[in-house]
Amino acid sequence: MKTMTLAAGLAAIAAVAFLAVPALTQPPHIGSASRPAVKLAPPSTKALPAPLLPQGQAPSSMGQVQLTFAPVVKRVIPAVVNVYARSVVQQQVNPLFADPFFSQFFGASPEMRQRVQQSLGSGVIVRADGVIITNNHVVAGGNEIVVALSDKREFKAKVLQADPRTDLAVLKIDTGGERLPTVAFADSDNIQVGDLVLAIGDPFGVGQTVTMGIVSALARTQVSASDYQFFIQTDAAINPGNSGGALVTTDGKLAGINTAIVSRSGGNVGIGFAIPANLARRVVEGVEGGGGVKLAWVGASGQPVTADIARSLGLPRPGGVLIKDVYPGGPLANAGIKSGEVVVSVDGTPVDDMQSLNYRIATRKPGESVRVHVESGRQPARDVSVALALPPENPPREVANISGRNPLGGARVENLSPAAAIDLQMDLMARGVVVLAVDPRGYAAAQGFQAGDIVRSVNGAAINRTGDLLRALNAASHWDITIERGGQRLSQSYDG
Repeated sequence: MKTMTLAAGLAAIAAVAFLAVPALTQPPHIGSASRPAVKLAPPSTKALPAPLLPQGQAPSSMGQVQLTFAPVVKRVIPAVVNVYARSVVQQQVNPLFADPFFSQFFGASPEMRQRVQQSLGSGVIVRADGVIITNNHVVAGGNEIVVALSDKREFKAKVLQADPRTDLAVLKIDTGGERLPTVAFADSDNIQVGDLVLAIGDPFGVGQTVTMGIVSALARTQVSASDYQFFIQTDAAINPGNSGGALVTTDGKLAGINTAIVSRSGGNVGIGFAIPANLARRVVEGVEGGGGVKLAWVGASGQPVTADIARSLGLPRPGGVLIKDVYPGGPLANAGIKSGEVVVSVDGTPVDDMQSLNYRIATRKPGESVRVHVESGRQPARDVSVALALPPENPPREVANISGRNPLGGARVENLSPAAAIDLQMDLMARGVVVLAVDPRGYAAAQGFQAGDIVRSVNGAAINRTGDLLRALNAASHWDITIERGGQRLSQSYDG
C-alpha cells in the first residue's frame, strides 16, 4: 500500500494512504461472542415509504428518517467489481550478495528468483459493453489485470488508458456481447457538504461492502501527487481495497471514485477522499473518442492568495489564484489575463489554488469557453471569456538515448514543451531538455544525474532540444554543464 503525506496542516496529523492492498487468500477470521437473547418485534404491516430520498433534500418526517438504502445498493452493487493486478518481480534469494564487497572479492552474484505480487482494488462499470474505471495506482505495474464481477465471474482486462496525472485508469473486458449493469455519472458539481453518500468496494479483500456517510468537504487539494488535486472528502468508512470503488449518491449515481484515506494505522478513521465523477467522465470520454486523455489547460501558473497577498494587492479578502506566469499564446494570454491578476472563479465556482483551477478547466472540453472572474485590486473586477485549448507540443516531442563516454551517457532525455511538462507533472514554463531516466550502470548515474534534471547549457551553449544536447556532448572532451534541479541551477565541469 502506498502512502504519502498531506501538505500543509494535514501533514502533521496523518498519512494519506492509497487504498489498493495485497489480495487476501481467504477472508480474515471473524470471532463470535455469546450475547443475550433478543426478542424480535413482529413485522410491521404498514406500507414502506418510498426508498429513495432526492439528493440534497433533508428528511421531513420520521418515515423518511427510517428509509432503507437497499434498493439503491441492489441496483448499484452489480456494477462494482474487484480488480486484481498481478506483476512478476525479481527477488534476491540471498540479499548478502547485493553488497559490492562480496561481488568484487568473492565473485558472488546475487541469485534471483521470480515472485508474483498481487494487489487488490475495486472498479466501476460505466459502459454496458465492459468499460470499467478504477484508480491508476491499482493497476500500475501490473502484467496481468483480472476483473471479478459481483456474480464471481472473472475476466482478463485490457488497460485502455492509465493516467497518473489524474490517478485514473480505464479498463475493458470482453463480455462476448453481454450487456453488463452500469452506474450512471452524477454531476459532481452539484454535490454539497452534508449530502449522504454510500461507499461501495472490497476493503481488505473480504467481499463487497457498503458503508454510509456524508460529504464532509469539497475541493480538498494537495492530497496526492496529481496535477488535478481536487477531491470529495467523506466520512463513509473507506479502507485499503476500496481504491477505484464507487462513491454513490442516494439516487444511485456515481459521485466519485474512492482513492485515498488519511490514517496513521492504514485503517479507516473517517477521512476518505474520492476523485469527482466529472473528472472521471472526462477521462472515459477521452478514451472512447480514441484520442486518449486530452485535458484542457489554462496556460498559466499561480499560487493561492493568502491574507498577506490580498492585503498587498488591495483585495477585500483572501481567495483566488494569483497568476504568476502566463504562457504566450495560451488560453489566459489570449483572453487578456496578465501576470499579477487574480482568478477568483470559473463559471461562478470559486477556485482557491492552482490545483482547483486546473481541475475546473480539465472537466471542460478543449474548444469550449468558460467565464473567468478576474480581480487585480488596481482595476475594476471583470468577467472574461476564455477559450480552452490543449497544451501545445512546442518543440515537438522527441526522445533520445545518450550513449558514449560523456557525462550523460546512459541517460534518456526528452524535449520539454507544455504538453510534456504536464505529462511529467513539471512546471509548464520549463524549457530545455529533461532527463527522463538514468541507467544505473551508465556514466550519467555515476556523475549524479537524476530523472527530472533539466539540462540548460553545455559549454555555454543553450540547450533547447535533444539535438542541441547530442551535438554539444559529441563535439567536446571537456564539458561545463548547467542543469536545473528543484528550482535551483547547478553547474559542474567534467573531463572525458
